[in-house]
Amino acid sequence: MKKILVTGGAGFLGSHLCERLVDGGNDVLCVDNYFTGSRQNVIHLLGNPRFELLRHDVTFPLYVEVDQIYNLACPASPIHYQFDPVQTTKTSVHGAINMLGLAKRVGARILQASTSEVYGDPEVHPQIEAYWGRVNPIGPRSCYDEGKRCAETLFFDYQRQHHLDIKVVRIFNTYGPRMHPNDGRVVSNFIVQALSGEEITIYGDGSQTRSFCYVDDMIEGFERMMDSESGFAGPVNMGNPNEFTMLELAETILRLTASKSKLTFKPLPADDPKQRQPNIALAKEKLRWEPTVRLEDGLRETITYFRKCLNV
Repeated sequence: MKKILVTGGAGFLGSHLCERLVDGGNDVLCVDNYFTGSRQNVIHLLGNPRFELLRHDVTFPLYVEVDQIYNLACPASPIHYQFDPVQTTKTSVHGAINMLGLAKRVGARILQASTSEVYGDPEVHPQIEAYWGRVNPIGPRSCYDEGKRCAETLFFDYQRQHHLDIKVVRIFNTYGPRMHPNDGRVVSNFIVQALSGEEITIYGDGSQTRSFCYVDDMIEGFERMMDSESGFAGPVNMGNPNEFTMLELAETILRLTASKSKLTFKPLPADDPKQRQPNIALAKEKLRWEPTVRLEDGLRETITYFRKCLNV
């Protein structure tokens, strides 16, 4: 049994991680400022003596005793991280500094939830961990992209300078129950629009591609990375290597929801990547990890969740 801190623990990924860790017999301290997370996501855990919930912003120091830290705190969808871009950068950078400082003080192993956005609009496809990326440092997405890149820098500098036991994972598109219905991400957007009978909004011509990993697979990857051999820090790509166009995703969701919604096309947002697909060879080799949930199966679970949220 370990004492484990999860920052951003009341968010989409964080709540699933807290649930898995508690089920594994660990004591879990869930920290969240509820900017995008919700108490409702972890309310079913509140009666468990192994679970503790603390409202806290990681841009301020935290003084607790823990064995492991999962640093997930940061808004991850454009509509949320662009709402207050300065705060987004502070959450990534100051949050990393504060959590690394905590890990150093208590001798904890710490995992950083980084992102495929560190690759920007990539010139290499699929993306491998050795690729340095193609990121616009002054664009509307920079607060998130560069904030996460700086957080990775800090993690590896703490490893080199202070011999900290770090782990870094780069998360590709992930979906599943407890996604925020208004987070602006393509899976939640399409499902909510389809269930509400609204037009399905596709940006660009729909030919841009993404790979979609179901949340259960992603959380399994987190745990395997955290428990991996000492000295292996990553970064490690985590995502589903199967690639789908936005049109294919929209058509699949329309079929699974039996929706009569029509497709509508709008201009592509600035700096929106045309392709995004992970090379997960390193995760397979080092962690024996790869996604197992088919897109249609994961979408069915997600659609069921949104039907309950929307009462449709």
